Amino acid sequence: MTPTQLRAYSAVVRLGSVKQAAHELAVSESAVSLNIGQLRKELGDQLFSRTAAGLAFTPGGLRLASRAAEMLGLQDITVLEVSAAGRGRRMLRVGASSLFAEHGAPGLIELFASRADDLDVELSVRNPAAFETLLLTRAIDIAIGPLPTVVSEDAVLARPMMNYRLVLVAAPDHPLAGPRPTLVPSPRKPLAAPASPPLPASAGRLREQTWLLGPSAAASSEAVQALLHRLAIPEDHQQIFQSHAAALEEAKRGKGVAPAPTFAVAPDVRAGRLVQLAGPQATVEAVWHALTLAEKGAPSAASELARFASTPRAIQAMMRGTGVNVGHFKPSVHVTLWS
Repeated sequence: MTPTQLRAYSAVVRLGSVKQAAHELAVSESAVSLNIGQLRKELGDQLFSRTAAGLAFTPGGLRLASRAAEMLGLQDITVLEVSAAGRGRRMLRVGASSLFAEHGAPGLIELFASRADDLDVELSVRNPAAFETLLLTRAIDIAIGPLPTVVSEDAVLARPMMNYRLVLVAAPDHPLAGPRPTLVPSPRKPLAAPASPPLPASAGRLREQTWLLGPSAAASSEAVQALLHRLAIPEDHQQIFQSHAAALEEAKRGKGVAPAPTFAVAPDVRAGRLVQLAGPQATVEAVWHALTLAEKGAPSAASELARFASTPRAIQAMMRGTGVNVGHFKPSVHVTLWS
């Protein structure tokens, strides 16, 4: 099978139509049909058939659909790597958990890449459970996120990188946020706010809430998933969004509660757009780790990043996020989202 055949098949799967696939690829419908026919002959599988409701894929056709996307992605990555090597540049492939990729990676990668003019960084979102396999198969150079449940110490070196606290936040008028302070006259001050902190949120009350979650809720080893399991939050009370930022926006609108690292929501909490819920049930202490292959030899970009990530300067960058204008950002950063 050739990349051209896989690209044609992937377009048909994504668009659900040979005609639309041909239009997107800027080729004729007969060319797309020819590539599909060659795949069917080589694999001995019909792959899909036309029905009144659209295309119906065989089990083999569904399997090829996922593999085609992976192989085309690897081809694109290889082109980037070869091109970078030809220009005398290095490529660092970072695999990160979704929570770290969204909240910690931007500041860290920007700062680290700015230290080397010959370095290109590719960031992809990965499931922490697959970190070791991805490292051993050389699919990524370094993994950053929660420490997987099982790690082969002789094959993978895991370094604690950053401690953080996961908290629950909600809109100021949420029932669990507590009463809003009322300004009253005071003999010494024109106005004073009686500080009556909200009561700690109990596990029972938290189970009753709508939980607004990002992709990390579905990933193993993540602190978000640990919090959900600890409180036994029913699945019908969970709403998972494409990003953690989207979940927090819904929380600001009073749609429910959302978990997030304290440093990520600190600006909104200070501005009064969000309120951090009180109580030990609403917090989790967690650690992000940097994982690399435990191989001896000259320091690589992956090892350099693993060491640099635990420095005070790097931690400050992760907490503050990216702050450099895109036009002044020289090192290339390629972002790939993987399901």
